[in-house]
Amino acid sequence: MKTIISTGVTILILFFAGSSLLAQKFEQPVLISSAGQSADVKLVKMLAQRQGLNATTVLMAQPEDLKGIKTLIIVPGFSSKGLGAAGISQQEEFERVQTLVKSANDLKIPIVLLHIGGSARRKGQSDSFNQLVADNSKFMLVVKQGDEDGFFSAISKAKNIPLTLVEKIAETAEPLGNLFK
Repeated sequence: MKTIISTGVTILILFFAGSSLLAQKFEQPVLISSAGQSADVKLVKMLAQRQGLNATTVLMAQPEDLKGIKTLIIVPGFSSKGLGAAGISQQEEFERVQTLVKSANDLKIPIVLLHIGGSARRKGQSDSFNQLVADNSKFMLVVKQGDEDGFFSAISKAKNIPLTLVEKIAETAEPLGNLFK
């Protein structure tokens, strides 16, 4: 009898722990930045505005940009055109993102990964950025086409990071807004 009660209590604890994880909320103000300098970050800025988020976008955010920030949204995806426009190399961008992620972690600022670039922002040069951000995120919101091979799902499962998959970019707006409500 004790075993049944103990098992039931354990199941309830796990259920409520899981529910609170799914119901995790993030605080504002928000900083939105790129990891790889793709134009996707501009769409995320627009989505955040539509949701009424108190968000600032800094394409090449540095640790000092985290002052007063409660949540960091990083939009990963490599763009050689974006890097060229920014006047930096892929290595310099990767090092910048590593430093930003480390600073956010040190300051206990949660990172939300928002991957909207689909398969175009996967594999090749993008996945080093995707991996870095995903490994350090507290929540991932991904357009399904970017997870066709299970890349983000595997990280989510291995690291117990909540993941929401949506069909289209436009469908990211509501789940994004809900993270802060």
